[in-house]
Amino acid sequence: MTLSDLVIAVLAGIVQGVVEWLPVSSQGNLSLVLTLVGTDPAVAVQLALFLQVGTTLSAATYYRDELQTTLAAVPGWRPQDAYEGENAIASYIVVASFMTGVVGIPLYIFAVDLAGQLTGGVFIAVIGLLLIATGILQFASESVSMGGHTAPTLTDSILVGAVQGLAILPGISRSGMTTSVFLFRSYEPPAAFRLSFLLSIPASLGAAVLTLLSAGGLPGISPTAAGVALAVSAVVGYLTIDALMRVVDRVPFWAVCFGLGALAIVGGGVVAVLT
Repeated sequence: MTLSDLVIAVLAGIVQGVVEWLPVSSQGNLSLVLTLVGTDPAVAVQLALFLQVGTTLSAATYYRDELQTTLAAVPGWRPQDAYEGENAIASYIVVASFMTGVVGIPLYIFAVDLAGQLTGGVFIAVIGLLLIATGILQFASESVSMGGHTAPTLTDSILVGAVQGLAILPGISRSGMTTSVFLFRSYEPPAAFRLSFLLSIPASLGAAVLTLLSAGGLPGISPTAAGVALAVSAVVGYLTIDALMRVVDRVPFWAVCFGLGALAIVGGGVVAVLT
């Protein structure tokens, strides 16, 4: 591993560890960073998905008590009580994860193929447009949310799982999309974020496996660099998740999406002109 590879790995880990908890598309922003430092757009998409494994470890550690409770309820799970009591979370994760795969796998194939055909500047601009689209959805959900619900239903599981599948596209925020659906469904913001992050664990692991299979191994990165990036993202993610959860109700993340999206469009246009 060269010094340049080490710097990129550490930078990628820091970016992933911080932005994963913000509804501003960690995959989109990490793809932007990797593309700007010279990574091929198609490889950048795959790397951004793979490196989510680091923050998945952070989320699993942060929510370890709830995960243990959910796993303990699995032996007593019955179809007729699928969304009753402790069974509700387990049922929600299984159904929503299935829907994520149904929607996300075809989109992943499309996204990697499209990224391979776009120049770096156009790719950056496309991510910018998707970031703005995410901001619009979040703004709308914050405007209509009334709050009140805390436990997921079968309908919630299907809807949230399907929109999470859309987040395979760089620029579409996974947490932004899923929490927005919960807010539209009248969930309290803390419950919406908790359910969103719990669902991110199987989704991120599945995306990493899909990436490894489609790329035939690690996508454009050495095992050592991958280990460094994953370790950095896991540590940074764990150190930042609690602080970011405390301010989540104070920051209009739709505005962050608008700002980052506009910068990406302008920056992508400049890169396209220069290249």
